[in-house]
Amino acid sequence: MQMKHFGIVLLLALSWYSCSRPESENQNPTAQMISMFKKDTTGLSTYWYEGKAEVSRYQLAQNRYKEVHPGEAVLVFVTEDFLTDKQVKNETNQKRNSTSVLKLNAMERFSTGVYDYSLMSSVFSPTDVEKFPHALKITNSNQDWCGQTFMQLNFEKDHFKVESRSYFEKEGDQDFQLPQSWLEQELWTRLRLGPEAIPTGKMMIIPNFSYLRLMHLECKAYSAEASLLPYAGQEFPGEGLKVYRLSYPELNRELDIVFHTQRPYLIEGWMETYPSLFDKIKRSTIAKRSNTLHIAYWQKNSLADRKVREELGMNWLP
Repeated sequence: MQMKHFGIVLLLALSWYSCSRPESENQNPTAQMISMFKKDTTGLSTYWYEGKAEVSRYQLAQNRYKEVHPGEAVLVFVTEDFLTDKQVKNETNQKRNSTSVLKLNAMERFSTGVYDYSLMSSVFSPTDVEKFPHALKITNSNQDWCGQTFMQLNFEKDHFKVESRSYFEKEGDQDFQLPQSWLEQELWTRLRLGPEAIPTGKMMIIPNFSYLRLMHLECKAYSAEASLLPYAGQEFPGEGLKVYRLSYPELNRELDIVFHTQRPYLIEGWMETYPSLFDKIKRSTIAKRSNTLHIAYWQKNSLADRKVREELGMNWLP
């Protein structure tokens, strides 16, 4: 009986010690984030792994030239298997050198007077952020009636490999390397994995490729400060919203990403403020979510499926 009582006392003591340990010793936020993403006890784990994508349409007001122009944006988030050596989608079902990524395809279309712009970026972020600290690949293309540009970044062992193509004489064709740092575009996918592990404070960040191209800026890391705060603005309605804010003093640029605090952390919209390249006046690009569908969109490719565009509120095509 004494041994039995001793065992009970020891078990209680160990339980108390575990529960009373400091949070920094008792929890690993990054590991906790991975666990929640892969096995969500609320049942939302199937949200990302049931063979569907999250497609959200946003009403867009784009800062360009000396005005803010109308348009729309679409964010497509979906998981897929990705080959880490070739850094392309795993289409052969091979297990070796394959990992799960949360992919973001971000598209923005807007008109400036008579002609149109079309911007698209693809971000491939592994869900295992302990093994893969950064996105493995980012591609970006910008098109307008003057021409087009293309950029691709690939994660390598100790640096980023970048290739850049442009119709502008000063930019031309470039191939170069950059030291590893945070990538602004990977922060969108990192937020969806779990905002409790998103980086905050002062750091070096490579800005969004579309912004760099529109502003004709050098592709490199710039000093920035990131903060995660309750959203208190008026642009985005709703309760329980938070804002992830990036501020770049050197660029005089701020980016606010407003999202819901409950999984799956739906992005309600964003605001990007910076001086125009043409008159140096500071204006804001604002995107407000209007519709979201959780669908296998790649199966919706017939004329009859144009009704899904109506469900999304898309009006770019007639």
